[in-house]
Amino acid sequence: MGQIGIWQIVIVAVVVVLLFGRGKISELMGDVAKGINSFKKGLKEEETETAKTIDQKSSETVSQAKDSSSTSS
Repeated sequence: MGQIGIWQIVIVAVVVVLLFGRGKISELMGDVAKGINSFKKGLKEEETETAKTIDQKSSETVSQAKDSSSTSS
């Protein structure tokens, strides 16, 4: 009684297609795909910015270490 069968899924799919039409559903899926691609692009940009920041901080630390070792010699 509480399980969802294949016929219930088919009926819901048919009702959705009848209400919205194929064009509206494909348009919606296109918008969802654009959103996912934008999200992935934002994650990649964030990763590259983080990597650049880490590299910059590590190079600053190395240069500070060289400066302090050269002044103490």
